[in-house]
Amino acid sequence: MKIKKYLWVLFFSFTAFSWAQTIEVSGTVIDGSNNFPLPGANVIVKNTTNGTQTDFDGNFSLEASRGDILVVSFLGYVTQEVPATDSPIQVTLMEDSETLDQVVVVGYGTQSKRDITGSVSIIDDEAFDDRPNTQVGALIQGKAPGVQVVSGSGKPSSGLNIRIRGTNSINASSEPLYVVDGVPTNDTRSLNPADIESISVLKDASSAAIYGAQGANGVVLITTRKGTSEKPRLTFDTYVGVSQVWNTLPVLNSEQYRDLMTEMGRNTDWSRYTENTDWQKVIFGDGLSSNYQLGMSGKSNGTSYYVSGGYTKQEGAVRSSEMERYNFKINLSQEVTDWLEIGTNIAYTHYSDVDVTDNQSINSGGVLLGVLSTPPNIGIYNPDGTFTSNPFQDWENPVASTDGSQREYVNQRLLGNIYAEISFLEDFTFKTNIGTDYSNANYDYFLDPFRTSYGRAMKGIGRYNTNLTNFYIFDNTLSYEKEIGRHNLKALVGSVFQKYRWEDSSMERRNFAGDKITTPNAGSELIAATATKAEKANASYLARVNYEFDERYLLTANFRADGSSNFGPKERWGYFPSFSAGWRISEESFMRDQETINDMKLRAGWGLVGNDQVGNYAYYGRVGSGGNYPIGGVVLPGTYPASIANETLKWEESEQINIGLDVALFNRRIRFSADAYQKDTRDLLLNAPLPRSTGFNSAIQNIGQLRNKGLEFQLTTVNTQGEFNWESDFNISFNRNEVIDIVGQQMFAGGVAGRGEVSLVREGEPLGTFYGYLWGGVDPETGMAYYLDSEGETTFSPSADDRTIIGDANPDFQYGFTNNLSYKGFGLSVFLQGSQGNDIFNATRIETEGMTDSKNQSRAVLDRWREPGDITDIPRTSEGNTDNSRLSTRFVEDGSYLRMKALTLSYGLPKTFLESINLDAVKLYATGENLFTLTDYSGFDPEVNAFGGSNTAMGVDYGTYPQTRNLILGLNVTF
Repeated sequence: MKIKKYLWVLFFSFTAFSWAQTIEVSGTVIDGSNNFPLPGANVIVKNTTNGTQTDFDGNFSLEASRGDILVVSFLGYVTQEVPATDSPIQVTLMEDSETLDQVVVVGYGTQSKRDITGSVSIIDDEAFDDRPNTQVGALIQGKAPGVQVVSGSGKPSSGLNIRIRGTNSINASSEPLYVVDGVPTNDTRSLNPADIESISVLKDASSAAIYGAQGANGVVLITTRKGTSEKPRLTFDTYVGVSQVWNTLPVLNSEQYRDLMTEMGRNTDWSRYTENTDWQKVIFGDGLSSNYQLGMSGKSNGTSYYVSGGYTKQEGAVRSSEMERYNFKINLSQEVTDWLEIGTNIAYTHYSDVDVTDNQSINSGGVLLGVLSTPPNIGIYNPDGTFTSNPFQDWENPVASTDGSQREYVNQRLLGNIYAEISFLEDFTFKTNIGTDYSNANYDYFLDPFRTSYGRAMKGIGRYNTNLTNFYIFDNTLSYEKEIGRHNLKALVGSVFQKYRWEDSSMERRNFAGDKITTPNAGSELIAATATKAEKANASYLARVNYEFDERYLLTANFRADGSSNFGPKERWGYFPSFSAGWRISEESFMRDQETINDMKLRAGWGLVGNDQVGNYAYYGRVGSGGNYPIGGVVLPGTYPASIANETLKWEESEQINIGLDVALFNRRIRFSADAYQKDTRDLLLNAPLPRSTGFNSAIQNIGQLRNKGLEFQLTTVNTQGEFNWESDFNISFNRNEVIDIVGQQMFAGGVAGRGEVSLVREGEPLGTFYGYLWGGVDPETGMAYYLDSEGETTFSPSADDRTIIGDANPDFQYGFTNNLSYKGFGLSVFLQGSQGNDIFNATRIETEGMTDSKNQSRAVLDRWREPGDITDIPRTSEGNTDNSRLSTRFVEDGSYLRMKALTLSYGLPKTFLESINLDAVKLYATGENLFTLTDYSGFDPEVNAFGGSNTAMGVDYGTYPQTRNLILGLNVTF
């Protein structure tokens, strides 16, 4: 009791003392460059939440204690600290040159963002600090206009495919080049997002041409963290989360399934099948994830260091799917002398995952289609512990696919480089860099000989595959930088040598005596054993010149010569120039006296880049193995011609024109960028038909042309400043793709459900075009589906010539909208992302509404035709007949969606409290991902594609693993 009285006395004494020292502080904040008042500047008493904002005339007033420090800040200006006094205060803020001249990583160097003349999008760590992710692509999605992140599926083991300004090729790769700390790579799945400091996306040819042959599809430059502060900085980040499939689909229950089978003429002893299993509840569950990252960084005595280690585990919301990753990272640089710096960036990753089969029917082991088409009348296990099967077919339930086999992919990867940088003759810098991307992966599979029917038939299966990838890069650059009066010149020349080597092997054995030894050596029957090796080499020479006059006129010129071993001696080298110019209109004399426009820059560029990603030894006449011949009654090993030589095969080239405008208004509280582009890809590396007289059906040739053209807009605003801060970022992009020329041929892709191929490549149409029949409806008299032929007449048996274009997987536009709000230590981030106008071919419905066999069906078939006179959109049952479920407009749906991609609520503990426990920062946050999705699509999820990163087969859903809803709790601590 005495203690309580003492505390109350102490409290009132302290309050009275504080009250006695309170004074009224007033003053004015002005812009030091032009002496104009700064409305909306923040004035806060240091280490408190007590603050205010200046009015329209730059004036402020607030209460403070004598001796307090006022922190005065404004976006784009250097923050000032002044003592609180009872006399009027005038605070002069100067423009922050570091903020205005944000340094951006570009090819083989850096450049001030305000001086960039190409089209470059920047995603820095502020965009994903509170966004826990396991993949790099997810950090980019919705953040950069013109960049489409294609998610093939939502499973933990699935990678993300990125398209920058559309799909640029048919047979060659359309993936961008990824460069991590100067080392090119094509695998980002095992990279640790926690180590990333910034991402630069080079979108147009004028910015990407410095990478020549590898820059045809754009370039994603990933820069990892470095040490920057004199005081060592220790960070600990962790989160735990749970994921769920956010949508389930209604299917028939046991009684309804039995009625359907009876109607189809399938009968059995139903007393043996009395379960009512909800397979979606069995397979879908709560997937748990956890992440732990520890990092230390600092800079002292010329040494900069960043060291981190971490562990991530993600269990999928679909049974048995999981991913696990251990990561270690060291970035180290040392200023040995005032003219020599050496450094290294090394990352080691141990990555593993367990996949689940999707995009397959249940009879092929597909899990997602299995949960829909497995009859509910059966349980999971038979009395002997084996898996149950369909009452009419030996198609096992989906748990057999998730639990009936052991399967694990493991990848150990070393990605890093060592460099030295020498400065000499005052204006010159020479940098040499050696980098490697070494990956050693294996896939181990075992199907035991007892639990599954296929395992029993094969008496067990053991497979072991290995994949060894070696990549080496050696580059040397010499740069020159000189400023003379109003002239600023930067120049770069260099050489790059790269070599790839792949080694693969696989083995399969069967006939196992038991299930205790799971490696292939326990199988007595050798089915297959193969091993392959391949190499590819590139040599390049590059040059770049940046010229600036009077901060108004900007010019950039790039040139790169590339040689690739994929092409013959006559066409091995490709030459890729680019030019871009910028005019900073805001620096002209007629713009300097106005206050509204702080910066205005007009950009224009042209460039040519190349693509050689068509496969190794593409120009050779290759020899195939396995051509065995009977000679003298004995089968002897032999070879055969596998491809025809084409020594004139050369680079696929992309020519791009870009025009852009960057504007900053109202003390840079509004920033706007717009770009318009056209990209023509010609001399496509296309697998085109040959005359049969050659002995081959087709060969890779330089034939055809594609075009992508579009518009991109980005708007960033500072809506409020002060105790309550609110910033918004909105981007939207429009891209139109067209096949200009493929020498009159038509190409098909995307075979689904045994009905043929649904995707068409044809001149005048975009890639991703759906091709099939026009659905007419259901005949009330017969219950059979009818279609419209090429003349517009109804027919029950359309011919192949009656097929037509039935949809387009390409969106009309894509967009992302981010709002970041903060108030007194609390933060709220709302990230919306969406796509509009794209079609999805819902091939899942072919399986669940076709009624052709003994698979369970969607509840939609309860409205099926049953007797003459029925008016319905669902045809009759058609045992063994696919006429009612052809590839047609019946299964084409609107795939547009708006998704709450991420919602994060965070709280940072007060500085005064943290100082008492010797911590720099502590932040707690809760994040929800994919919390809601607004869409008319009837499938599991609209953000899927059964064919992953295919250039031609897009927008198809065939039992694809859906995106999941994720709830995450996290903690960030800085010492």
